[in-house]
Amino acid sequence: MNQRATFNSMTESTQEDWNLIMGQQLDFMAGLPDRILTHLEILRGDYGGFPIDRMEHCLQTAHLAAEAGEDEEYVVCALLHDIGDTLGSFNHADVAATILEPFVSEANHWMIKHHAIFQGYNFFHYIGLDRDLRDQFAEHEHYNRTLKFIAEYDDPAFDASAPKLELKLFEPMVRNVFAAPKRSLYMKALEN
Repeated sequence: MNQRATFNSMTESTQEDWNLIMGQQLDFMAGLPDRILTHLEILRGDYGGFPIDRMEHCLQTAHLAAEAGEDEEYVVCALLHDIGDTLGSFNHADVAATILEPFVSEANHWMIKHHAIFQGYNFFHYIGLDRDLRDQFAEHEHYNRTLKFIAEYDDPAFDASAPKLELKLFEPMVRNVFAAPKRSLYMKALEN
């Protein structure tokens, strides 16, 4: 059984408490890739009216990016771009971007955070929204990167006739990208 700290408020915590907590947190953090892969499975069978389920869409998006020669981090971003659909139904891109942020470049983080607005160009006008919302970012340094992500990977990844893909193809990439954060408040603590 894991030991636990005994404080009632963090202001009462001690160095010994935090030595105990951080030891267990490091084990917990190491399990992040497994939790991400498990959560992706929730997307399987959820069609939401689309031609393919959300999992297959994510797999197709990642496959297209990999086939085009994008690097591992980019491919993982493509795989996880819609992971937030289940818990962030009104802000799924923000959820995905938040999960990815400590582990990916600023360019990839921005692309995923804004991909829903860019994809909206293809359908917002059908649901009463302004399809040109992406134009507010036209001067941003990652605008063209995000346009490319949508046009080449996200938009064409709804192909019901495409061969079915398996998540295990991308599992090593997920494990590599989530092995250690690149940018995090806790970086110093993790280095100790």
